[in-house]
Amino acid sequence: MAEVRLPLRAIVPFAAGSIGMGIWVTVPGVFLLYFLTDVLAVPPSTAGLALLLPNVADIVTHPWVGRISDADLAGSGHRRRLMLAGCAVVLTFVALFAVPSDLRGTGAAVWVAVALVAGNLLYSCYQVSYLATPAGLGIGYHERTRLMGYRSVVIIVSVLLAGVTAPLVAGDDPGVGDYTRTALLLGAVMLVALLVGISGVARLNRAAPGTSTGPGHRGGLLVALRDRQFRALTASYLTVAITMNLVLAGMPYFAEYELGRSALTSVLIAAFMAPAVLTTPLWVRVARRLGKQRSLLVAQAAFVAGASVLALGAAAGLPLLLAAVAVQGVAFAAMQLMPLSMVPDVVAAAGPSGTASAGSYTGVWTAAEATGGALGPYAYSACLAVGGFVASGAGEHVTQSSSALAAVRYGFTLVPAVLMAIAVVLQRRYTLDEHAHTELRVKQPL
Repeated sequence: MAEVRLPLRAIVPFAAGSIGMGIWVTVPGVFLLYFLTDVLAVPPSTAGLALLLPNVADIVTHPWVGRISDADLAGSGHRRRLMLAGCAVVLTFVALFAVPSDLRGTGAAVWVAVALVAGNLLYSCYQVSYLATPAGLGIGYHERTRLMGYRSVVIIVSVLLAGVTAPLVAGDDPGVGDYTRTALLLGAVMLVALLVGISGVARLNRAAPGTSTGPGHRGGLLVALRDRQFRALTASYLTVAITMNLVLAGMPYFAEYELGRSALTSVLIAAFMAPAVLTTPLWVRVARRLGKQRSLLVAQAAFVAGASVLALGAAAGLPLLLAAVAVQGVAFAAMQLMPLSMVPDVVAAAGPSGTASAGSYTGVWTAAEATGGALGPYAYSACLAVGGFVASGAGEHVTQSSSALAAVRYGFTLVPAVLMAIAVVLQRRYTLDEHAHTELRVKQPL
C-alpha cells in the first residue's frame, strides 16, 4: 500500500507552531543563566539551582499532562483544548525577564524560579499535545521523517532568529529593562506562532486521521515505561538534551571570556544554527538511505569531534572555531530530527495500546527533554562554581581567575564531548529502527 503523503497546507501551519516553541526553548536556554549571574548578581551555584529545581517538577507534570491529553483525545476526538491553555506560557516568558528593580541576588533567583515553574507547566500543555500528534496520524515510517523534517527546519530557524535577535534588541551591556523589552517583542511573535500551530494540528488530523481511540487507557504511562525501545531512546535523548542545553547556556560565556567579545554570542549561535537549517533536508534524505538510527549515531560522533576542536580555545583562531561550531550545528540538525521522528515509530510498533497512549509516551519524552533543559545549564553553572567564577551586576566588570576561565572553556567543550559519548553508548541499545528500516527496504526498495 502506498504511504499517505501529507499536504503542505497542513504541514506548514503545524511546523509554524514550532516558532513559538523555539523561542521558549532558546531565549531562556541561552540567556537566563547569564542574565542571573551577570545582570542580577546571582552567584553561579544559586543561579544553577534556580534553573534546576523548577524543572524537577517536570518529571511528574509532563507524564501527568500526557495522560490528560490522552483522555482529552478519547473524550473529544482531539488534543487542541490543552494546547490552547498552554498558549498562556507567553505571560510567564515575559515574567522571567521582568524582574522588579529592587530584586537582586537570591531574591531575583526566587522570582525567576517561580516564573519558570508556571511557564514549564503551561508549556508542557502545548508541547505534549503538539508532539503527540504525529503518532496519532495514519502515516508511515518515511512520512513521519518528512513531517518532522519540516518541523525541525522551522524550529531551528526560530532558534537561530531568536538567538541572534535577542542580543541585538537588548543592546550592548543590557540591563533588566532591555531584557524585558526583548521578551515583550519575542513574546508577541511566540503567541501568534502557537495559535497557528493549533490550526496546523487540526489540518493534519483531517488530512490523515488515524485509528480512533476510546476510553480505557489508564495504563498509558505504564505502557510507555515498559517499552524497552522507548526507554533506550529516551535515555539517549536525555543525555543529548543535557549536552545541547549546556552548550547553549555556555555560548555567552565562551564568547565573552574565551573569545574576548560578548558580541560574538550572536556569531556563535548563527554558526551553529545556520548549518543546521541548511542540512536538515539532507538529513531527511540520509535517513531514507541509512535509517534513522545510523544517521543519529553518525551525527553524535560528529558532535564529539567538533567539541574536541573547540577545546583548543582562542589559540586555535576564530575561523577554525567557527568551523567546529558549524560541524556541531550539522550534527544538531540530525539530533533534532531523528529522535522526534523515532518516537512515533515506537508508538506505532506498540500497536493499539501505544497509539491510545501517545500522549503518555510524549509526556515522558518531554519530561526527559525538560530535565535536560534544567541539567544542562546547571552542569555548566557547576563548572563555573568549581572554577571560582565571580558573579556581577549590570554594568559591572570583574576580572576572572585563570581557573574560572578554564572552567568557561572546558565546561563548554570537553564536558559536552564526554556527555555525547555517553549518549552514543545509550543510543546503541535502541534496535527497533534497524528492523523497521530493513523491512521497509525489502518491501519498497530505494
